[in-house]
Amino acid sequence: MGDGPLVGLRVVELAGLAPAPFATTVLADLGADVVRVDRAQPGADVLSFPDDPLSRSRRWIGVDTKQPAGRDVVLRLVDQSDVLIEGFRPGVTERLGLGPDVCLTRNPRLVYGRITGWGQDGPLASTAGHDINYIGLAGALEPIGRAGERPVPPLNLVGDFGGGGMLLAMGVLAALVERASSGRGQVVDASMVDGAALLTAGMHGLRNIGMWNQGRGRNMLDGGAPFYDTYETGDGRYVAVGAIEERFWQALLGVLELDPDEVPGRLDPAQWPAVRTRLAEVFLTRTRDEWEARAAGTDACLTPVLDPEEAAEHPHNVARGTFVSLDGQRQPAPAPRFERTPTPAPRPPNKPRSDTSDVLADLGYSPGDIDKLRTDGVVA
Repeated sequence: MGDGPLVGLRVVELAGLAPAPFATTVLADLGADVVRVDRAQPGADVLSFPDDPLSRSRRWIGVDTKQPAGRDVVLRLVDQSDVLIEGFRPGVTERLGLGPDVCLTRNPRLVYGRITGWGQDGPLASTAGHDINYIGLAGALEPIGRAGERPVPPLNLVGDFGGGGMLLAMGVLAALVERASSGRGQVVDASMVDGAALLTAGMHGLRNIGMWNQGRGRNMLDGGAPFYDTYETGDGRYVAVGAIEERFWQALLGVLELDPDEVPGRLDPAQWPAVRTRLAEVFLTRTRDEWEARAAGTDACLTPVLDPEEAAEHPHNVARGTFVSLDGQRQPAPAPRFERTPTPAPRPPNKPRSDTSDVLADLGYSPGDIDKLRTDGVVA
C-alpha cells in the first residue's frame, strides 16, 4: 500500500452524521490527514457507535466550540488546513463563529465543504429531514418499488451517501483543482436533494424520449422488465438478472435451457408478465448457487443476490480485496484504485476524542495550556 493521491492534504471535520463523515472518510481513505472535531463531552446518538467505518483513518479531538477558547482551537486548525467539512443546518457554524466568512478570512485558500438535506437556501433550508424526505422531493424515491405497491426506501444510499457525501467529496476535490490556478478557496454547497436529483439524470433522459412510463415497476430498469429483475430460487434465495441486450438474453436462455419460442416477445411490455412467469418457474428448479455455477463463464448477466456477509466472502471480492478487516470488523475497502499512488491501508477508528492532546501540541499549545483547557472543560 502507499500514501494515496491526497497525501499532504489536511482536512478539518466538524463531527456530524452520515453524509459529512462519509465524504471525509472518502478523503481519508485517499490519504488525506483528517482531524475530526467532536463535542468535548460525549452524548448519546443513535447513529454513533464504536468501530464505525465512517470514523476510520482520522484523528479525533473533543472541543467545546461554544467557548471562545474552544472556537480558537478550531480556528487554529483551520489556519493550517486545506479543507473544512461540516454537515449542520444552515447558520449553525455561523452562530458558533466558525462560518465561511470567518474561516476564509483567516485562511483564504480554505475549501469550505457544507452538506445539508435541502441546501443552504430555499424555502425548506431550515427544515428538519432525513434521506427519505430528500430523495422524495428529488423525484428519486417515487420510481423505486413494485407496480401497484408503495415506494421502497433504498436504504439511505441515494441521499446520504450517493447524492450527499459522495458529491460533497467530488465538489471539494473540484474546488481544490480550481484553487491550484486561482490560489483561492471557496464554499461548496452540497445538497442531498440536488445530488439525488442529479442521480436521476438517466431516468429523465429516458422520459424525455418517451422511453419511461409513469408509475413504478413498468419500465426496463425498475423491475418491470423480466430480463432486468430478481428471481427466487429453489432454496428461497435470489438471483439478479440483467440480460438487457439480445446477445445476453440468448446467453441467459442457454443457461436456463429455454427455447426462445417458450418466451416470445420479450421486448413487448404486454408480454412481460408471461415471460416473467416462465422464468420464475425455471429459477425455482435449482438453488441460487447452482444457478451461479451454471452461469459461470457466460455472458448471461446472472449473478447471486448476496447479503453483506456473503459479499465479503465471494471469490471475486476476495481476489479484488473489496472488503477489509480492521480490528476484526469487516468493512468496504477504499475505492477507487490508483496505479501510481495506491491508497494506504485504512486505520481502525481511534477512541473518541483520544487524540486531543497530540493535535493541540501540533497546533503549538504547551502542556500547561493543554492542562488548563482540559480543566476549564474546553477540551476532552
